[in-house]
Amino acid sequence: MEYLKTKTRRIVVAPKKKDKKFEIKAADTHPSLPTAPKKKKGKKMYFDMDVQDAIVRYNALDRDENQTKRNKIYQEEIHYAFDKLCENIINTFKFEYFDDVYIDVKQEVLSFLIMNIHKYDHTKGSKAFSYFSVVCKNYLILHNNSNYKRYKITDGIEALEKKISDSKKEFMSDFTDNMILYFEKNIYNIFKHKKDIDVAYAIIELMRKREDIENFNKKALYILIREMTNVETSHITKVTNVMKVYYKKLLNEFSKTGTIELEKKNKLFF
Repeated sequence: MEYLKTKTRRIVVAPKKKDKKFEIKAADTHPSLPTAPKKKKGKKMYFDMDVQDAIVRYNALDRDENQTKRNKIYQEEIHYAFDKLCENIINTFKFEYFDDVYIDVKQEVLSFLIMNIHKYDHTKGSKAFSYFSVVCKNYLILHNNSNYKRYKITDGIEALEKKISDSKKEFMSDFTDNMILYFEKNIYNIFKHKKDIDVAYAIIELMRKREDIENFNKKALYILIREMTNVETSHITKVTNVMKVYYKKLLNEFSKTGTIELEKKNKLFF
């Protein structure tokens, strides 16, 4: 008690009571989470001999005749220990090569422990905690390594595909530059009419500015050429068909020799 001194009397002030901390248990809001069993005085381990004894009793019961009892033992005495064991091993070893989120990986390992709980034999001298720790860790290592190999193969294929793609882009870029030089050098040998030559030069100009053109579909290119030459679509098609013949043969030459001979004796040089 504290006393406040005044001129006339002392007023007794009661000490403030500390508010009781309000807590919500995770298991209350998430029914799939295991509820920790009530701790006995002095009990520290979440997976002790009591859990081991529960596993032995669980395995001793017949699966067909005593499934209800087995379920009760598992839920009340084993589930929390298994769940905590999986959680601790995943967090300790930091397995990196899993696509699933943490809770799904933990559930997968937990299911594996349940499937193999019958393999534990206490008569061989091993503690249940050590036995299932090894089972849990080995399962995670096996799948982690398997996923790692799959990622490496996938990464290798993607890297190879990117390398091929980059190489192909570089090849086509070099070829196009050489083809532009060829057409500029030989355009008057290939076409004789001014209208044809204007269309051909428009196509060459578009090839030269290919890096700046966003829309490469046929219709859009034809519109650009029409705006540049003021000729009808049918005439553009006629010129492009001639240039396609040269394109195929020039590509064949460039693929074999890595270059294009600019000066030919005549226009039917192939």
